[in-house]
Amino acid sequence: MIAIIDNNYQIDLSKPIDISLSLSNTDQNPIAWYIEKPEIKPVVFGDWIGKVSEGSSTNFNNIFFNPHGHGTHTECLGHITRDFFSINQCLKQFFFTAELISITPESINDDLIITKVQVETSLNEKMPEALVIRTLPNVDEKKSKNYSNSNPPYLTEDAATFIRETGILHLLIDLPSVDREEDEGKLLAHKAFWNVKDVNTLNEDARKNCTITEMIFVENEIQDGSYLLNLQIASFENDASPSKPLLYKIL
Repeated sequence: MIAIIDNNYQIDLSKPIDISLSLSNTDQNPIAWYIEKPEIKPVVFGDWIGKVSEGSSTNFNNIFFNPHGHGTHTECLGHITRDFFSINQCLKQFFFTAELISITPESINDDLIITKVQVETSLNEKMPEALVIRTLPNVDEKKSKNYSNSNPPYLTEDAATFIRETGILHLLIDLPSVDREEDEGKLLAHKAFWNVKDVNTLNEDARKNCTITEMIFVENEIQDGSYLLNLQIASFENDASPSKPLLYKIL
């Protein structure tokens, strides 16, 4: 099924490219931030178990998870501010032009870093609404990796500032954070992207309508280039929600 967006873009709705990681209660679920795997288990009331194979008429599960540590998630600036901001209130549009770029982080002082020069060179003066960063090497281990205590790659503050100044509204990356795992709470890339100058007293020009999506996965056969992004979230009144970003090749 072909859809025409704003008379400018044609996409085939029957061919979405899912760049999210699913959430499960197995050891294959990716994990970050020192927590255990998610829990998905049936409700129990006395002798009653919410599971058809145990005699119930329905499967009736509780799910315990953390959006930041258990897979693909989209967050708003409420992730780092004293005042409460909800992803469900900040994200009100869901289709965006997007550019997929692949970057091999540079090794600097035992860290792997994505620099401003790398992002600027890869974008090549394009100005999409959303930027999708695939880090190289792009290995299947990302789908099930425990990132805790592994010091994953991250963005420099300058790179995040450049992305903001380019006018990019939504940043998607296949890492557990745009910032260093252990950074003394500085969160420089988060703050630079959202233009948050003081987490206690929010400046008027902070970017409340912008999002960061972390722990995506883009298969190797998906080529760098221009796409249409459908950024799907659950309606959580929380700083972050598990999400399902879909890319559509522009025809």
